[in-house]
Amino acid sequence: MIGHLRGTVTAIDIDTVLIDVGGVGYEAYGHSRLLSRLSVGDPVSFSIETIVREDLIRLYAFEDEGERRAFRVLQSVQGVGAKHALAILQVLPPSDLNDAIAAEDVTALSRANGVGKKIAQRIAVELQSKLGALALPQSGVALKKAAASSVAATHGGTSTTASSATADALSALANLGYDGVDARRAIKQAMDHSEAAGESVEALIKAALKQLAA
Repeated sequence: MIGHLRGTVTAIDIDTVLIDVGGVGYEAYGHSRLLSRLSVGDPVSFSIETIVREDLIRLYAFEDEGERRAFRVLQSVQGVGAKHALAILQVLPPSDLNDAIAAEDVTALSRANGVGKKIAQRIAVELQSKLGALALPQSGVALKKAAASSVAATHGGTSTTASSATADALSALANLGYDGVDARRAIKQAMDHSEAAGESVEALIKAALKQLAA
């Protein structure tokens, strides 16, 4: 199985990229967020997921192992195939996907092309127990969770972790009718530009609402 390709872009189509590796051309599917940043002649290095069926062998290109892992995890949900998984990663990079699932943000998940509310709800429910698998141990999301867990343990488990506070704030904003992507962006801005990250969920929500109103 092919798990990685390093070469040069020789052609770009609507949903595929052709990569020349030592004179051999490999066609790989990718989401438009990735393909839109490529140009013919670019040197590239992709994590590759190889899917083999009775009637086809298809390659999917990703920026890193985090995306590739998320692609795999999404397909563990009943009714979610490669097309759905790729569409979801187009609108939700792994860190945002992790937050959306933690908050059961069906609205954000269903923004992906071809993903209806029923499939989005299934993803939000079934992947609750697999949140850790959506990011590599070295990723910022995983490190942030590990650090937050350590702080909570130090204080007897009474502190709300940063990740759970974010999820609770996302859920509250979604219930208020805000789009999941806008809500995540507002929460991130609130945590970056205020003391809300170290305060209560209520303080984080208020700070995020100020960002949304700006």
